[in-house]
Amino acid sequence: MTHTPEAPGNSESVGLATPNLDFAGTTPYEDYVQADVLTHLQNPLSDDPGEMVFLVTTQVMELWFTVIVHEWETAANALREEKIPVALDALKRSTRELEALNASWKPLSNLTPAQFNSYRSALGEGSGFQSAMYRRMEFLLGDKAASMLVPHRGAPRVYDELEKALHQPSLYDEVLRLLARRGLPVPQEVLDRDLSQKYEPSPEVEAVWAQVYGAEEIGVGRSELVVLGEALTEVGELVWRWRNDHLVATRRAMGSKVGTGGSAGLAWLEKRARKNVFPELWTARSHV
Repeated sequence: MTHTPEAPGNSESVGLATPNLDFAGTTPYEDYVQADVLTHLQNPLSDDPGEMVFLVTTQVMELWFTVIVHEWETAANALREEKIPVALDALKRSTRELEALNASWKPLSNLTPAQFNSYRSALGEGSGFQSAMYRRMEFLLGDKAASMLVPHRGAPRVYDELEKALHQPSLYDEVLRLLARRGLPVPQEVLDRDLSQKYEPSPEVEAVWAQVYGAEEIGVGRSELVVLGEALTEVGELVWRWRNDHLVATRRAMGSKVGTGGSAGLAWLEKRARKNVFPELWTARSHV
């Protein structure tokens, strides 16, 4: 009978295989996750102990932005190639990721004005609206503006990526092109619009979605297009919740003061929170 060495410090592990603990360099886990890099990216600029959670939470948000952009780009590419199941899988994954992103507000949601003020000056002119990855999220949702590239002129790689995203079809553009290929009367002016401009709601597109949903036969099963519409609606709802949670956290922490970076603060967030992405998916329900 062979004897398996016990794990260090655990006499009860006799007979159990032990993990390999001896590596020539860094561990395979470190090589894959880059944990040492991630856990040494925090450089608080104040002496307040609360700044660390603000900084780490913001960095976590940036990571979620990155993976959500990946999912929506995957979905957009799949729709272009008529791979609906691939697009749906990516959209469904993104809803779980959006839920995790939205939960990131929890550590910051109870900040009092005094607690936030204790390190707010460390932010200087830094503001969340300067996030390049969040801007790519917004562009994929159809909320585009060339002016939002201006803060990134000093970072050529970031600027080039944003400029490319500005002129590419949004996720919703690819959905509307799919509907048109399926024979639905999406207006040509919507399909041929300037992709660098913010998407504006169309009564004709609203009618298309009403047609898609109106054709659903109760008890028979949903059509592929209804399933796609519902996946987009779930994404849209979670984006709306993100914006509202941001609004509430800001209201608690700083009231209606001017935001960092010179933004309008609460007024800007309130304006954003009133708007829905994929607008016709919401308004068409009144006509089904």
